[in-house]
Amino acid sequence: MAFQGGGEKQEVQRGVISLARDTLTLGLGGLLGGLTDLLFPARCLGCGTEVDMQGRLCGPCWGDVTFIDGPVCACCGSPFEVDLGPETLCAGCLAEVPPFDTARAMCRYDDGSRRFILGLKHGDRVDAARPLARWLTRAAAPFLDEVDVIAPVPLHRWRLLRRRFNQAAELARALKAETGLPVMADLLHRVRATQSQGGLNRAGRARNVKGAFRVNARHVPDMQGCTVLLVDDVLTTGATVHACAKALKQAGAAAVHVVTLARVV
Repeated sequence: MAFQGGGEKQEVQRGVISLARDTLTLGLGGLLGGLTDLLFPARCLGCGTEVDMQGRLCGPCWGDVTFIDGPVCACCGSPFEVDLGPETLCAGCLAEVPPFDTARAMCRYDDGSRRFILGLKHGDRVDAARPLARWLTRAAAPFLDEVDVIAPVPLHRWRLLRRRFNQAAELARALKAETGLPVMADLLHRVRATQSQGGLNRAGRARNVKGAFRVNARHVPDMQGCTVLLVDDVLTTGATVHACAKALKQAGAAAVHVVTLARVV
């Protein structure tokens, strides 16, 4: 499904604007990049020590990250200790088929990944979104070619006001820059405020977000037969992405894939 806007004239206008922007980028990119490095020395996304380039982890922090690069559940992406075949499902997915089609995460959520994820989420390190999106692109590679549109898991407006930005939306926009896929930042609405999922058990998390998400009414026509890539920072029990995927499927989405920076194992 293609997401288009306007006719030929609008396409030409967008092309001219894009060409002008790219020209400016080529001319000023090196100068601005050098100025940024001079004023703001590159720091490790995890511990903050100086590194040789913006958006990197230092050696020790890189070594602490447990990347998920082995055999996983064909549906939810939970890692297996041994390779049981590419179509094998974990016990959880066999017991209850998730409403999403596929979920993948870049790494395990542990001490090694917690530092840079919390830095993005609570430490105002929005500069980390672009390098982290490169990792998300690799994690989403198995289904990226099927995707029509990217959508972030939304925050409720009051929490967004307190936090000032939605880390999932920052990742989604950075993922657009990496893949060229369109983003619908307002595709999903969080229609009621929910308490923090932290400290809740699996059943409590599911109750907390039940019915909390709804597809923006003006985007419902776009959802018919659409494949959505849902973006979030961490997959814990999956309650949030379950609720989002249900809302998207009820609005007509043909498939929902999920990609996160990390997942609890």
